[in-house]
Amino acid sequence: MNGVLPNQSIQQMIDKGQILASPDILPDQIQPASLDLRLGKVAYRMRASFLPGNAVPVASRLAEFEMHRVDLSDGAVLEKGCVYVVPLQESLALPQDISAVANAKSSTGRLDLMTRTITDHGTEFDRVAAGYTGPLYAEICPRSFSVLARQGMRLNQIRFRRGQSVLTDTQLTQLHAQSPLVDTAPLIDQGLGFSVDLRPQGSTLVGYRAKPHTGVIDLDKLNHYPVHAYWEEIHSANGQIILDPGAFYILVSREAVSIPPHYAAEMAPYVAMVGEFRVHYAGFFDPGFGHDAAGGAGSRGVLEVRCHEAPFVLEHGQVVGRLVYERMSAPPTALYGAGIASNYQGQGLKLSKHFHSD
Repeated sequence: MNGVLPNQSIQQMIDKGQILASPDILPDQIQPASLDLRLGKVAYRMRASFLPGNAVPVASRLAEFEMHRVDLSDGAVLEKGCVYVVPLQESLALPQDISAVANAKSSTGRLDLMTRTITDHGTEFDRVAAGYTGPLYAEICPRSFSVLARQGMRLNQIRFRRGQSVLTDTQLTQLHAQSPLVDTAPLIDQGLGFSVDLRPQGSTLVGYRAKPHTGVIDLDKLNHYPVHAYWEEIHSANGQIILDPGAFYILVSREAVSIPPHYAAEMAPYVAMVGEFRVHYAGFFDPGFGHDAAGGAGSRGVLEVRCHEAPFVLEHGQVVGRLVYERMSAPPTALYGAGIASNYQGQGLKLSKHFHSD
């Protein structure tokens, strides 16, 4: 059956040698609808970001643009504003009817740690053609904070699919009628619309802005760093904020979202020219996210926002993104937030798991 492959199908692909790894894949890498990918032991510091292009392996581009190499075996700092390429521990030998798409993990995106997957002969980031056989690489560009990374860390993830199973607007409307997808009137237009919450109940705190000059973040240290050392609180009393050019913000959606167990979703841009800002949309939403059966009653979507050239007024309820829903090829045997370590179930406005309240 067409659709996104669930955790049990990913395990079958591993058993068949369609997903390979050295060392072997660990059970907790397998998520309800994706597989976590692990960094290898070497990071190549590059002169620039690149795509290899048709018939060109990544290795030849590394030789062309490499500046120096960083050993990740015992941990090393990846510096803010620099571009690195890291061979991943996983590789693929996909059958002809299965393609894949990769994305940064939630905590990676919330650190403004741009992480994209590259394949040999690739002409797009984060897209793996059906039948692809070969290695996988992560391009990493820390944009707000320098980070300490180690071999084996998981910054991105990959989702496998057979055929196309994206829901049309009509199908999405029908699904919402059967199992509400948001706690407000849905805005359905090429997916489910996301808007920004700048009038939170009982508070004026609407988000956080990354400070420009901070210390290094060790990606292995959870609940470790004080928020005030890395983030500035953003308050609003009138449902508006002004985004500063070049600044990175963590905001939250007005809608509480639910992903039913037979579906998966991915965040996508709403309108390319909606304003002088970009919402980070490299986000997978797993089956069970915010769903009642998974212990939640809807979870907010965290918005990772970067302003471009000009200051921009963002208003409460402004639509900034959309969720594209897809059918699962089969229901997963594990759901987000139900019996697995899910850091963001039932979330509201929330920074990555590396920070603690002062």
